[in-house]
Amino acid sequence: MDYYTTFDNFKVGVLQAGSIVDCLGLKDGKGPFNIELFAGSPDDNNSHFFFNGARSVLQPYIDSGKRVVQSGQTKFPDQVGTLRWDGATAQARMDNILSSKYASARVDAVLSPYDGISRGIIASLKAVGYYSAAKPAPCVSGQDAELPSVKSILAGEQTSTVFKDTRLLAKQAAKMADEMLKGTTVDVNDTKTYDNTIKIVPTFLLDMVSVTKDNVQKELVDSGYYTADQVK
Repeated sequence: MDYYTTFDNFKVGVLQAGSIVDCLGLKDGKGPFNIELFAGSPDDNNSHFFFNGARSVLQPYIDSGKRVVQSGQTKFPDQVGTLRWDGATAQARMDNILSSKYASARVDAVLSPYDGISRGIIASLKAVGYYSAAKPAPCVSGQDAELPSVKSILAGEQTSTVFKDTRLLAKQAAKMADEMLKGTTVDVNDTKTYDNTIKIVPTFLLDMVSVTKDNVQKELVDSGYYTADQVK
């Protein structure tokens, strides 16, 4: 491989954790809060980037006691990995955590790396009475701006999703291929991260945005990614 383009997957995790920090008001000194951690599939290298990015934001709050992982499950991949990114697997794990650790405690936030996992987590929370006056919605992150999760965000369930605009990825890949064919300098912005065991692959990392109910219209509808009717 001569060149590579992808999204900044470490930053994806940073944005996911940041949305929970904002949701809980941790920067304002609020807490302590209970949080549970979910990561992606152990056999997907991107899962490591997502989780490490999120952990870089969350670990100081966990160390200071502002966030408490009641389950004690914090290690990737053995404890928090979600094989095949499967929502049903995440839901079953959340069921077990709720029944064993939250009989009298409240879940305040759940780090989720992907919208399909988020929806499984939310289904588990709903089954024990969350999303009601007695048990308000916890903060739940996500990724990929999948339409069911966008609707969930607008309904006040899922808190956020990281939107990775694949149109930009296609445009950047075409641009880099054209530069290679013309023999001109290929535009890259990362020469340290992606090691394929043979060499460090020069890479262009694309940015992304955290979407909440406050910017669904701007980021997903006004940009043409979804129509207004699709997100209703």
